[in-house]
Amino acid sequence: MESFYYKLQKFDPGVVMLDADNRIAGMNAVAHRVLGDIQGDPIGREVLQFHPEKSRDKIQLLLDSAEKAARCPMDSPPPMTMMISIPDRVLLIKVTKLMGHGALVGSCLVFYDLTDITTQAENFGDLPERSSRPRQLVKLPVLLHNRVLLLSLDEVVWMQSEAHYTTVHTGDQQYFCNLSLGDLEGRLDQNFFLRTHRSYFINLRHAKTIEREGENYIVVMDGHNSPRVPVGRSRIWALKEALGLGRPPSGRSSQSEARAPMHFNAGEKASLTG
Repeated sequence: MESFYYKLQKFDPGVVMLDADNRIAGMNAVAHRVLGDIQGDPIGREVLQFHPEKSRDKIQLLLDSAEKAARCPMDSPPPMTMMISIPDRVLLIKVTKLMGHGALVGSCLVFYDLTDITTQAENFGDLPERSSRPRQLVKLPVLLHNRVLLLSLDEVVWMQSEAHYTTVHTGDQQYFCNLSLGDLEGRLDQNFFLRTHRSYFINLRHAKTIEREGENYIVVMDGHNSPRVPVGRSRIWALKEALGLGRPPSGRSSQSEARAPMHFNAGEKASLTG
């Protein structure tokens, strides 16, 4: 099996040159192709304009980190993976600042387009959804010890939001992903991944039990020390239905669903294993 870094050597990188004000001064053919869906001439435009607003803080952090590294190379940041929605791409990005006569004169932004090896387009036939759904992830780009890994989604047990980033947990390891849960939510297979809480996602294939603790619910997952993931009250019926444990009472609103009884006694467990 080819390693990720071996595959990366086969890619032609996109290269974008920025001036001292982070405006695009030039780019190679790969960058033109990747950014081809953006209207207008990119030359002279500020680079943040090419990113969705929710991603701009991350790009600015990358630019600021590169400036710091230019003055102290030991502080050079690792590459960052960034979900770009216009167009809908997964890019591995690295920025370095350029010096001239002792002063910063611009930046060089190098990226690899990982879209084809991390995602697939959903096949909706002639249905209208095909134009509105983003490409679905089949591999999750993560970082571990400053190395980029493409993690199989089958290995993911649960994920926790960390502001604009995500901590990804497998059975015996945790990884950093600089895509937010919001970035990931529409790009994960909804048959297997469920948001149980505004800060948590689980892989249903790794769920073991649902437990009630007073007024709260948790789902126990596979993995070291059997991690316990909270379930929001408004999400409990979605979780039960996804696991084939029942449906919300008919005619209830989303608010009343959250208050509906679960038929568990305190401390009772619903086992999800055979």
